[in-house]
Amino acid sequence: MAFIKRLGFYLFGLSIGLVFLTIFFKNKSEQTGVEFCYFPNCRTLKDIRSKTLSFSEEVDMLMKNNAIDSTAIAFFLNEGTIDFGSSKTKTNPCKTYVIEAEIDGQTSIMQLKNCEEKAIVERIDF
Repeated sequence: MAFIKRLGFYLFGLSIGLVFLTIFFKNKSEQTGVEFCYFPNCRTLKDIRSKTLSFSEEVDMLMKNNAIDSTAIAFFLNEGTIDFGSSKTKTNPCKTYVIEAEIDGQTSIMQLKNCEEKAIVERIDF
């Protein structure tokens, strides 16, 4: 009986501690903008977002013709999924990534080169 009582106290204290820890980390991440990225897709997109973006002539023309805008590119970099099978992650000095996102009900694909200093958007297919 004593073991079950001690186990109950332990689990009660553990649950209270987990609730406080969850509240603390949630508030901390909202105030400082900290994002916990553990998966390869999230880490790669976060790395790309931290760099200066430049555009190829093809993408620049799409933007000038209002076929695509900066919010669509931001959507790719925030909500997109990297197709690592189609991406070339072993190339030097820049790695080429294929990012897929669903925009307006259809799957769109963006090809991007991720260099050390900047990221270059090469192509966007709708």
